[in-house]
Parts: sequence; structure tokens; C-alpha cells
Amino acid sequence: MLSLLVVTALASLAATSPVLPNQTWPPSFCNKLECPKYTMVKSTADYEERTYDAAKWTSTMVSGTDLDKASSTGFRRLFNYISGENKEKVKVNMTAPVLTKVEPGQGPDRETNFTVSFFVPFADQANPPEPTDPTVFTNPLAQMSAFVSSFPGFASGQDWIEHS
Repeated sequence: MLSLLVVTALASLAATSPVLPNQTWPPSFCNKLECPKYTMVKSTADYEERTYDAAKWTSTMVSGTDLDKASSTGFRRLFNYISGENKEKVKVNMTAPVLTKVEPGQGPDRETNFTVSFFVPFADQANPPEPTDPTVFTNPLAQMSAFVSSFPGFASGQDWIEHS
């Protein structure tokens, strides 16, 4: 099944710069938030190819037909989790980027599954706080390749169509 992985930074992406071997971590587009480690494979005028290390993410799945609504619902659930709505009742630091995996439904007007995810901070990777919301879960993601297109502002569903 074909799926699309949407990577959203939490601030303007206009200042995005590639991470090259001689640069320090974290990259400027993380905006002083923790970001998952990656290796730059290729950089062109249109996109960057990156290999992200395996890591844990906190995720939630939302079904629907509208990316913007699903992203908002998923973000809200995950924000509640990092704000202390977890079994340990601890706040978890915000991280970047926000991932949205898009798995289209079969046929026209079918519901799509959107999995919205926050990167688990490095300090919590071994043992993330357990969610209390049954729709929120810890999601270990294997090493993955991503093709990243950067553009300014907060992305809408139409932006993802134009830049994918």
C-alpha cells in the first residue's frame, strides 16, 4: 500500500539548512527543540534525502478525509499527552518535527488513516511515559529514508499536495 510521510517543523521552515558533516547538532530548523538524528544523503535545490536513525515516537491514528482536520485532532491528542496526560503525570518536552503518515483508503471518498507522531525526547527513549488516552501509543520506528521539501509557513493539505 502506498503511503506518504509528512514531516512538519513547528515554525517557519524558511530558514531550513541541510545538516552537513561539518555542522553542529541540532540544525537551526529544530528551533531549539530536540529533533531525531539523521544523516544527509543528498541535497538538491528541490529536496533533501535524509536517513533518520531508529527511534521511538508517540503516535495517534485519526481516520478521515481531511488532512488538516486529522492533523489538528492528532496534534491535540499528542499535546495533551506531553502536557501531563500520561500515567506518570509528567510533562514531556515538545520536540520537532511532527510526522504525519498518510495511508489512503481504497477508492474515491474513502477514509484515510493519518498517523500523527511526536518524537520522544532522547532522555525518554528507553522508557517513555505510558499514555492514558487509549488512542495514543508509543511507536518504535525503524531507520527510515525521507525526502524533505522545505517551504515557509505552516503547511496545509494543499501545500503537501504541491510539494510531494
